[in-house]
This record gives sequence, C-alpha cells and structure tokens, in this order.
Amino acid sequence: MLAAEGYECARTCCAPDSEEEWRERVLVVRSPMHATQQAAGLEKRLSHAETTLRALTPPRGRGKRHITDEATLVEAIDRVLTAHRVEGLLSVVWEKQVEQTTQYVGRGRGSVSREKRVIQKTRYHITCIARQEDPIAARSHRFGWKAFVTNAGHTRLSLPDAVLCYRNEYRVERIFHRLKSRVHIAPLFVKLNEQIEGLTYLLTLGVRVLTVTEFVLRRSLETAQASLPGLHPENKQKMTDKPTAERILKAFSDISLTIIKNAAGEEILRRLTPLSGLQEDILQRLGLEIPLYGQLEIQVIGT
Repeated sequence: MLAAEGYECARTCCAPDSEEEWRERVLVVRSPMHATQQAAGLEKRLSHAETTLRALTPPRGRGKRHITDEATLVEAIDRVLTAHRVEGLLSVVWEKQVEQTTQYVGRGRGSVSREKRVIQKTRYHITCIARQEDPIAARSHRFGWKAFVTNAGHTRLSLPDAVLCYRNEYRVERIFHRLKSRVHIAPLFVKLNEQIEGLTYLLTLGVRVLTVTEFVLRRSLETAQASLPGLHPENKQKMTDKPTAERILKAFSDISLTIIKNAAGEEILRRLTPLSGLQEDILQRLGLEIPLYGQLEIQVIGT
C-alpha cells in the first residue's frame, strides 16, 4: 500500500534587509489516505449544503415562511455556501413566483357592483442546485498534498525520512499540549526572569515524568504483547495496549494514606489502601517494586 509520494526542489532564500542567504529544500508530498479523507469530507459538505439550500425555499403550505426579497435570498445562499466551505462548487437557480388574488373591499357579501382589489404575493423559489464538476475536480486534484521545508541535507534527511519524521510530529505536539493543559505553564504568576525560568524547568520536569511513565509502560506492554483493562471508566471491559500517562495516574486516584495520632501528636497507626491487581501490574511494568509502596504503611506504637 502506497503511504506517500512526492518530489522536492531547492531554493535560495534571504532575510529582509540583509545580505545573508541560505539554501533550503521544499518537499512536496501527497498522502493517498489524506486525499481520500478530504474527498469524503468535501462530499459530506456538498450534501449538507444542498439540503440546507433546498430548505431555504420550502413548498407552499400553512406555517411555511417564504423569502419575498431577492437580495435576502442571495444573502442566505452565500451564507450557506460559506458555512459549508463550498463556494464556487454549487450553482443555484431560482425563480420569482407571483400569485394574485381578488378580494372585495370591506366586509360583507360580494356583489357585481361592489369594489374589488387585487392582492399580489411574491415569493422566490430555488428550482435547481447543480454541482460544478470542473471546480470540484480541480479542488479534488489538490487533495492530500502538503509542502515541508527543511535546511537539512540529503544525507541527513532523505525525502522518505522527512515524511516519517513529520508523521511522528504528534508525539512532540503532545508534550507541549501537556505542558499547557496538564501542568498549566500559562499564565505564569511571576515577574522576575529567574522565577519564570525556574518554574518552566520545574513544569518541564513534570512533563518529562509523564512522558517517561507512558513510554516505559507502553514498551512493556508491546514486548509482552499484552493489554491493560480498567483504564476506561466509561467502558470497564475495554482493553488498551497504549495507555496515556493521565489514565495511568487516574488508576491510582483511589489510593489514600490515613495517619492516626495520639494526643501528644505522635503517630500510632498508618493505614494504606491495598493495591488492586491492575495497580500492582502497572507498578511492576514500570519497574517499581511492590514493597516500595508498602513501606509507606508503618505502624508506630507510642509510649
């Protein structure tokens, strides 16, 4: 199965208002899977847009609201095309429909000599919605293509290696996501540069712990061809061989250490929540000894 195809070219760049120049490679790559996904997305948007456009001018009937102004109809059509990102891909044809009825002026029964008046009702109705095949084909022809830029040479980073490197980019992005959303690096309620630098180092250390924990456990599961249950509270039966660090920590959220002290403030009893089978399995796969956990529970008898 073809994973990607592409080509590359080189160009010379320079900084604005500077004589400094450098060479860089432009890698133009197409992913067939990505192209298929984009084509399916376009088809879905076109179908939704067609349904929404037809609903703008419903057939006559009780309780139906009709558009009586052409400018209003044009604005509504443009709004639908923009919302579904299909501008220029659909053509819409409408017609002006005028209905005239004659009524007697005033109340009472009609007669030959009674004054009459003509009431005219105008509505606009969409008669045809057609897909523009040429623009759709032109847009589909560009599906799946992406451009990457690098100043690394061919010996250091070939075109296939560059594609694989980009596809693993999500691993780096997850680290920054954790730094911002899990350990909350922003906002920093400090003012001095030394404080900002120190807090950044501290939070980065926390992210490293999460990343290493996740990596070690996943590697252990992959080596043993095993999976862990019970990490998804919404589905107790679900098994996973790639648990996230957040779910790993959540598996230990019910652990508690109770410390009882006497009147003199001396500890007389410690009670630690027993480990479940899942928790013991996780600790062993992380290379942590079970007795290390048990050392937290030490009974001290006061005199």
